Amino acid sequence: MTAALHPAAVLYREAKPFPALPACEHYAGSEKLIGKALALQQALGPIFDVTCDCEDGAPAGAEKAHAEMVAAAIASADNCHGRVGARIHDITHPHWRSDLETLLGGAGQRLAYVTFPKVGGRQDTQAMLMALAAIAKNCGLERPIPAHVLIETHGALREVEDIAALPGIETLDFGLMDFISGHHGAIPASAMKSPGQFEHPLVARAKCAIAAAALGHGLVPSHNVTTELHDTQAVYNDARRARAQFGYLRMWSIHPNQVQPIIDAMRPDFGEVNEASGILLAAQAAGWGPIRHDSRLHDRASYRYYWELLQRAHTTGMELPAGVKQHFFSPCVNHPD
Repeated sequence: MTAALHPAAVLYREAKPFPALPACEHYAGSEKLIGKALALQQALGPIFDVTCDCEDGAPAGAEKAHAEMVAAAIASADNCHGRVGARIHDITHPHWRSDLETLLGGAGQRLAYVTFPKVGGRQDTQAMLMALAAIAKNCGLERPIPAHVLIETHGALREVEDIAALPGIETLDFGLMDFISGHHGAIPASAMKSPGQFEHPLVARAKCAIAAAALGHGLVPSHNVTTELHDTQAVYNDARRARAQFGYLRMWSIHPNQVQPIIDAMRPDFGEVNEASGILLAAQAAGWGPIRHDSRLHDRASYRYYWELLQRAHTTGMELPAGVKQHFFSPCVNHPD
């Protein structure tokens, strides 16, 4: 029956679905910190991703051993939710390709995504995407592994729209520290923290350009870290400002204390979640045709907005109305991947 169709089956016939990703991405570099991150993810559930760092986390001269450790962690039973990715070395580093070979060969079935750092522009990004696809094929992987691309160089920012248009990318991430370092002192160090990171014109311009390019091409914009490790209210405020003022739907964490404040700040408004629930349940009952709800007309354009809002609420662990959980998020519901 048409009325039982899942929103994912009817709302994206003209366009690709927007990625439904956790709102927080937690970085961990060492074996000890990766273990702690996986334990926290087991405790909280898949409401944040873990990114194992093969770039800054790898000791010089021990890059291959570090990548093997990361692959083993991703392939282990401790990765119980399948939401663990890895950042590799940048394209100028001699180990970037071997990082891919090690990760995909040892953990390709469980690897959620691969992050490309310091791309110089579209050409670098395309070369890394092609290598990722070729190595995945050589490893016998049938599913495509999404790429997350760090925009932290002048060239990448200049070509951010072209980068966002490339197939195979899931997120565009802003790398604040390297971006500021690349300005050779023209941007003061105060812009590496709040409020400067949101108010300096060159940094704000970059954040807006990255978010606009990502959203315009159906990708998730991911915000840079905050350097405040223990003041959880400051972390929350930074994440909330990134979400409300700049349109970022995801943010990096570099300390376990940051995970929950970021998730809380990125959650949709509870009242809007309730409104979305009522609209979508009524729309499903009407076979996804136009409906009148609280004296307002709704059709598939607004349905897509509210469905993506519910997905964001779900990925942040919000308690959803029973009808929504039963009809849209139950494991028994038959819907497209």
